[in-house]
Amino acid sequence: MQPPSIDASADLAGADLADPMFWARPLEERHAVFAALRSQPGLPFYEEPEPSTNYATVVPHGPGFRAVVRYADVVTASKDPATYTSGQGAVTVIDLPPDMVEYFGGMISTDRPRHTRLRRIVAAAFTERRIAAASSTIQHLADRVVDAVADRGECDFVVDIAAPLPLAVICDLMGVPTSARGDVLRCSNVILSGGDPEFVPEGTDPVLSYAAAGAELTALMEELAAFRAEHPTDDLTTALVTSNIDGESLTHGELASFFIMLLIAGNETTRNALAHGLWAMTCYPDQRRRWQDDVDGVGPTAVEEVLRWSTPVTWMRRTVATDTALAGEELHPGDKLLLFYGSANRDESVFSDPESFDVLRSPNPHVSFGAGGPHTCLGAHLAHRELDVMVRTLFRRLPDIEASGDPDRLVSSFINGIKHLPCTFTPEHRRPTPII
Repeated sequence: MQPPSIDASADLAGADLADPMFWARPLEERHAVFAALRSQPGLPFYEEPEPSTNYATVVPHGPGFRAVVRYADVVTASKDPATYTSGQGAVTVIDLPPDMVEYFGGMISTDRPRHTRLRRIVAAAFTERRIAAASSTIQHLADRVVDAVADRGECDFVVDIAAPLPLAVICDLMGVPTSARGDVLRCSNVILSGGDPEFVPEGTDPVLSYAAAGAELTALMEELAAFRAEHPTDDLTTALVTSNIDGESLTHGELASFFIMLLIAGNETTRNALAHGLWAMTCYPDQRRRWQDDVDGVGPTAVEEVLRWSTPVTWMRRTVATDTALAGEELHPGDKLLLFYGSANRDESVFSDPESFDVLRSPNPHVSFGAGGPHTCLGAHLAHRELDVMVRTLFRRLPDIEASGDPDRLVSSFINGIKHLPCTFTPEHRRPTPII
């Protein structure tokens, strides 16, 4: 299998990044549109769709947004949080009411000084010791995941391998009981579905679905937090419930929003990076061989390349706070920007042959975890570890695993997701026993 080539002269006349149907187009067509946008000056502007009549009084029609598509401009906006703010919402284009912004955005949708306070508290819970302790269990969890499919010879890579590992890791970290993990995955899928009909059936109100899934996770948090307050242990939920720095601790609302963010972000990024990684290795067998023949030597750069090539989170929003200029465009308070990380990660001025998957790519200053500044992802090191361990485990136990069909992609502007990816491999029990 080979991915289609990208035509940077794509016709932009019908390419509306605000139109949900744009995100249903084949991935190579979307990449071609972004390549064409990068080649033009300025920041392209897009009108926001009219809100549903159900929400017109709660969510007013927005002023539209500008797309930040070049690497240098994404970095500039990311590193200047005073000018390009997050407090009006980082994960939605529309302006949600403040309580909904906190509910769905949490710490991501805050600015200084509140963001500094929240990150300081959370960072105290996300200690290197706790992450190191979690890392020591990742190999065990990866082997358990592979155990479940090793003798089948085929499976859905996303459902059976890519999703279970990060879900188990983050739930172990948070102390979420095994009985609740299926519900966590289901709620995560709904909240980050972008309205994809597999997770939000036609005729169902997407906003109500998101709210119901968030409420379900909040109820789980309340039950678990109450139990951990009385029965503390060495998990992240206990750390978050009991964290206190200079008299500051998380409020109930902050705890709920952070709990939801951790559970969702903790499994979504790694799940999709793993799925894209198998697809990349199937499309580029020479790169797979390089990685597989020298796992220790190539692994560090290969993991970074998976993250660049996949870019699981497509964009984050910023709102301009003061008169400024970016990419030659005059900007004013209230202007909305979407920082398109996937486009920045394919910027020809930074990455040579950016559409190719190159496990030896170095340097590789991708922005898949943010482009610097205060909102850089706290869980990046954990995601790196999960990716490295699972790929090593697959190379060791299912060395010929490969995709056997095209990815079934999530229809979402926000998450570059793969819902299903069929794969085949020699069943483990049929492989010859190595001679020692």
